[in-house]
Amino acid sequence: MEIHNTSSNQGSRVEALWADLFSPAFWVAAGQIIGINIILSGDNAVVIALACRMLPPKQRFWGMILGAGVAVLLRIVFTLVVAQAMTYPFLKLVGGVLLIWVAVKLVVPEEDEGEGRVAAAENLWRAVRIVAIADIVMSLDNVIAIAAAAETAAARVDLAHAAAIKTVLIVFGLATSIPLIVAGSALLMALLDRYPILVWAGAALLGWVAGDIMAKDAALEGFVDPAGLKVLHYWAAAAGAVFVVAMGWWLRQYQHRRALDHPLIVDPPGPEEFPHKR
Repeated sequence: MEIHNTSSNQGSRVEALWADLFSPAFWVAAGQIIGINIILSGDNAVVIALACRMLPPKQRFWGMILGAGVAVLLRIVFTLVVAQAMTYPFLKLVGGVLLIWVAVKLVVPEEDEGEGRVAAAENLWRAVRIVAIADIVMSLDNVIAIAAAAETAAARVDLAHAAAIKTVLIVFGLATSIPLIVAGSALLMALLDRYPILVWAGAALLGWVAGDIMAKDAALEGFVDPAGLKVLHYWAAAAGAVFVVAMGWWLRQYQHRRALDHPLIVDPPGPEEFPHKR
């Protein structure tokens, strides 16, 4: 009898949860999560476009798909698992430094690593790695906003099943935004092809975001008063943008000078490369 009651209770809970998932309140909440993620994903589209712009045309599509998929997957994991850890001291400082490094790499061309399919595959996965590293950092603030919005919306849909509804809202809402991120990346890549100078604007934007993230680190709260933190955000963001552009320009000039000082020397072909004359 007790087993029968337990199974009946579980069945009724599942039915109630399914009813919640098809209720108007759930879809309103899902729309809110999708909207928040679209607003917060502008930086992701910029990173994907910058990272994939140098890929061969056939690989650009896969670069955008994989980049957007990695970005959304990481955001889902962070939102569900480690949102609270984002408030730990020094985490955002380290993340900001990583994002500045990514931004500089995006404006400094890689040295040639050979031709052929192997090199092309390495370039594709390098682009995906860049997107992953950048998204880990840029998600430090975003996941907190998404988690808070999902928790509030889930409680509004059904307080009794709030935990399960929150998980569904996060996974569904973030996964639905993948096509929108890909579309945004494709549009930005077309603009970058037409106006290459925008690469520097995109890198400066990432530097701005990095400086802003670093200024929000919990370790600074004990040293700077709230009014000073507001000013610090703007100065740190501006400094991040200027640093990325200046460092990127200097490294490009350094590479150019190095190429002039050490020109590529091609060995003459050996006798085995010529057909034998009989």
